[in-house]
Amino acid sequence: MAQKKTTIQKKTTSRKVSMPKDPSFITEYDRYLFGTGTDYKIYQKMGAHKAKLNGKTGMHFAVWAPNAKAVSIVCERNNWDPKANYMLPLEKSGIFEGFMEGMDYGEIYKYTIETQTGDILYKADPYAFSAELRPGNASKTADISSYKWKDAKWMESRKEHTGYDQPMSIYEVHLGSWKKKDDGSEDGFMNYREYADELVEYCAYMGYTHVELMGIAEHPFDGSWGYQVTGYYAPTSRYGAPQDFMYLVDTLHKHHIGVILDWVPAHFPKDAFGLADFDGTPTYEYADPRMGEHPDWGTKIFNYSKNEVKNFLIGNALYWFDEYHIDGLRVDAVASMLYLDYGRKDGEWVPNKYGGNGNLDAIEFFKHLNSVIRGRKDGTIIIAEESTAWPKITEAPEHDGLGFTYKWNMGWMHDFLDYMKLDPYFRKDNHNKMTFGMSYATSEKFILVLSHDEVVHLKCSMINKMPGLLEDKFKNLKAGYLFMFGHAGKKLLFMGQDFGQAHEWNEKVQLDWWECDNPLNKDLQDFVRDLLHVYKKFPAMYALDDSWDGFEWVNADDRERSIFSFIRKDSTGKNALLFVINFTPVERDDYMVGVPNAGTYSLVLDEHGLVTEKKSLRAKKGECDGKKYHISYPLPAYGCAVFKFNYNK
Repeated sequence: MAQKKTTIQKKTTSRKVSMPKDPSFITEYDRYLFGTGTDYKIYQKMGAHKAKLNGKTGMHFAVWAPNAKAVSIVCERNNWDPKANYMLPLEKSGIFEGFMEGMDYGEIYKYTIETQTGDILYKADPYAFSAELRPGNASKTADISSYKWKDAKWMESRKEHTGYDQPMSIYEVHLGSWKKKDDGSEDGFMNYREYADELVEYCAYMGYTHVELMGIAEHPFDGSWGYQVTGYYAPTSRYGAPQDFMYLVDTLHKHHIGVILDWVPAHFPKDAFGLADFDGTPTYEYADPRMGEHPDWGTKIFNYSKNEVKNFLIGNALYWFDEYHIDGLRVDAVASMLYLDYGRKDGEWVPNKYGGNGNLDAIEFFKHLNSVIRGRKDGTIIIAEESTAWPKITEAPEHDGLGFTYKWNMGWMHDFLDYMKLDPYFRKDNHNKMTFGMSYATSEKFILVLSHDEVVHLKCSMINKMPGLLEDKFKNLKAGYLFMFGHAGKKLLFMGQDFGQAHEWNEKVQLDWWECDNPLNKDLQDFVRDLLHVYKKFPAMYALDDSWDGFEWVNADDRERSIFSFIRKDSTGKNALLFVINFTPVERDDYMVGVPNAGTYSLVLDEHGLVTEKKSLRAKKGECDGKKYHISYPLPAYGCAVFKFNYNK
């Protein structure tokens, strides 16, 4: 057992290789597809799979280690002896395969790799379906084929109902710190199945359409939040087994909630049991450290020029779609992949063949991956967390775009937070921070995000970013959320933001759910719940997010009073919505706002939430804000108002 924990042994003096008879599970055609980077079900052959050989049942293993002298399987069955079960190298492919008679699901194993210099490396399986709970780091055989899915209706309807004209309000969740069990255990982690029932209940109550899960792929260090992955094909064992995770996805689908996973093809950690220098050479990473290492993060960068590496990653993306019914992937740190000089000074990076700073390998990788995903036509989506102005992120690859479905709007997020943190007295001088986002809102398919990154590392929680005394903080945040949901683009909130958690997010402890018993927190949570349900109810808030036909400023220039008014529309003009939002503590007893036509304007939502008693205003003729009609409304300090009306073209 001790050898399982060993990473490197010194050179051996001799090696007697007793090669097994060729199990022949991986055909010549399989090897051809893998070598061209187009075996999109590669995980069905690589890794560990239940099989029969010469009438004997056991596990078949396959691993890619192109520069290894020899590879063997080690496990408890052979006392972790590197010489007990050597694997067969398959001609001109770099793949080694082997068979362990009698081995079943739930057993741990590793590969030992003899390098060209004679060192022995103990490596986890890159294609493993499961892994030991940290601090253990062995791979674990697992059954992912026998789960009985019950989400057929969701999967069928998804093909028709995940277009740009559909609502998308995403709840970003880190399971391990969302809720914990008070059972005396060190971590207090719940099982995926327990999370499923509670997460469904909360999301359905609040009105979220999707959940985005952080840190699902296996990772050794909790503090990385899952962004330094060692098991790309293994749902983390912190919360249970692969079929437990399937139950979580299945349950969310049965309650009409989509599931998005964070996905990290940008880099991987240097842990000795992982992908780094896998066969004793830079196997998955670029060899030149100016391309192959992130100087800021201390991680390795995938070599996107290698077909086998691209196949590993593309197969992994499709694996989550096909085997776990995941609806979307959010790709972390896209900018770090696209720019060769990302995080580097002059002289620390290698220009491409044209002398530029674009990583041509990564660009081709994204076009390949996203073309495959688009070609599925099954409603699956892929989202780029891209923090620069790189062009055509969501344009189709055939039009020289990268092909993502959506892009996180990081520019909007920074401008929005800069404005919201200001004392209201100074907001008039920064009015453009709130209006600028609409000038480029249709340049990409955007998601407006207030993510986990904005509430850690001394950035303050969302509520504590707000100015003023405690009550004013909550009023400010309500106004900010209404502006966000009225603005063009899909939406994302990180857990705890919807009830105004006071302290920064900490992955080690659960959310402060007790705060929901405080009147101010409960009032904010109710307001966000009402806002989420209004969002889903009115197509005007989402149907034309990517079109200028869906948004119209009424008054974008009322900087002296820091009031914004605008209209959201769908293609019919029925049930259009007029938004009026006051970002100062000054009441406007008879605020006049221009409207496009005569008729009735019915108040749907205000700073208290949904309006239950009918409150309607008749438009009066008379120019205001460049419109022929107007309404007058008593707008409170930090007042919020959403009016429903029919827009006559």
